[in-house]
Amino acid sequence: MKVTSLSVEEFSDVYSGGTPSTNNNVYWNGDIPWITPKDLAGYEARYIAFGERNISEEGLRNSSARLLPPDTVLLTTRAPIGYVALASVSLATNQGFKNLVCKTGVALPVFVYYMLKNSTAILESHSSGATFKELSSSRLKAIMFRLPSIKIQQKIADTLSAYDDLIENNCRRIKLLEESARLLYQEWFVRLRFPGYEHVRIVDGVPEGWKKSTLAGACSSLEDGDWVESKDQGGDDYRLLQISNIGMNEFVETGNFRYVTEQTFKRIHCREILPGHILISRMPKPIGRAWLAIEMPWKMITAVDGAILVPNDEIADRYFILYHLNSPENIEHCERRAVGATRPRISRRELASLPILIPPALLQRQFRDVVEPQNMQRNNLFRQNQKLRAARDILLPKLMNGEIAV
Repeated sequence: MKVTSLSVEEFSDVYSGGTPSTNNNVYWNGDIPWITPKDLAGYEARYIAFGERNISEEGLRNSSARLLPPDTVLLTTRAPIGYVALASVSLATNQGFKNLVCKTGVALPVFVYYMLKNSTAILESHSSGATFKELSSSRLKAIMFRLPSIKIQQKIADTLSAYDDLIENNCRRIKLLEESARLLYQEWFVRLRFPGYEHVRIVDGVPEGWKKSTLAGACSSLEDGDWVESKDQGGDDYRLLQISNIGMNEFVETGNFRYVTEQTFKRIHCREILPGHILISRMPKPIGRAWLAIEMPWKMITAVDGAILVPNDEIADRYFILYHLNSPENIEHCERRAVGATRPRISRRELASLPILIPPALLQRQFRDVVEPQNMQRNNLFRQNQKLRAARDILLPKLMNGEIAV
């Protein structure tokens, strides 16, 4: 495979991002997607079209950001270095990015995307800074990469994209299945249009046979995660999950792998997370979101800002509790009870006292009969994606260094 060594500025134009003043509302909530490194944390897809916030044309003019065309390669170059995505629409980024507009006929954006994903160590080695590492524009532009012909770039990109196409399709299916379960919960347990609701009397605003309780009263136990200091971390026996790994009934892979040894696990009396436990994040965003743990490739514990709920299915079915916790109504309860100006969190005591209206066991079983198969299908898709990512990540460096011909 014939390759040419080129610097970043030889195969692309590099543009930094910027942030308009946060004190001027005119600069915000416009029509221009504005991407920050936070938007790429745990982001799975190759292309990105929007972030948490938008800026206005006025905001764009009054910042050092610029409007970037579709297919721009977005690269984070500070805290952290090496997150990468492709713009699917015209957008802007903050100053945490250096953005590469590839030169036609020299580099394909999707190939550069994969090349940079395979080059985190190289990017970090060119960064500087004692406290927070940063990769400057001048240093980035000078980094040399080996690029094959456009034809070979396209073949490599197509090979890797085949894996990502399957992963992204599975992710879409997972979201549809989860949305279906959430809508069913809202219909049955919020709007109270459950099977046979026409024949159930409402007594004091509550359907007959339903019981008012608290979260603590609806489960076997509710405990905080473990206080694991940096000095206690190491080994590979138990993975220490962070609250950033807890999504709305999904495990979010952030790439932040922390572990403790079996010896440490026993010494500081950690609590193992088992399939069927529900992990609750006591910090935003949003506060109170929950994930029903499934079997993972590792044994697990969780950090202190996560709470571990052990269901008691004889009182409240785990799937009912799960979707109750992730409901907008419960999230709102959690946010109202959270304290802390900088990093609001809900205490375990407040979490335990959250109100919950428990429906009859038969209705809970009917709900479980619908959503459990959907969750099992989601879990299967999640595991498929793990295998696809592993295969892609093995293939990526071999294709880039020419070990495997295309």
